Amino acid sequence: MSNAKDVTDASFDADVLKSDKPVIVDFWAEWCGPCRMLTPILDDIAAEHAGKVEVVKLNVDDNPATAAKYGITSIPAVYVFKDGKVAATSIGAKPKQVIEKEFAEFLG
Repeated sequence: MSNAKDVTDASFDADVLKSDKPVIVDFWAEWCGPCRMLTPILDDIAAEHAGKVEVVKLNVDDNPATAAKYGITSIPAVYVFKDGKVAATSIGAKPKQVIEKEFAEFLG
């Protein structure tokens, strides 16, 4: 199980869009094998960059409105939100080094 905070359709605005720091959102589902592979990688990134970035998870099956709003059609989809807007995206399970490189400007 992940250490990342779970966000919902109801909490997305407050937890993600209004955050004062960048937020990495993992759009995932329970049945998704690659999503489960990505969980420990994102947990590591959250721990190593605590205070600089937040890492949260949104279950697309339980929260279809937010997934639809951002056009999530493939999971895992990892989006970085900064100042209430999508600032970067990564689709699919990738090694930690690749994700850190893709999101380097937000990790400090």
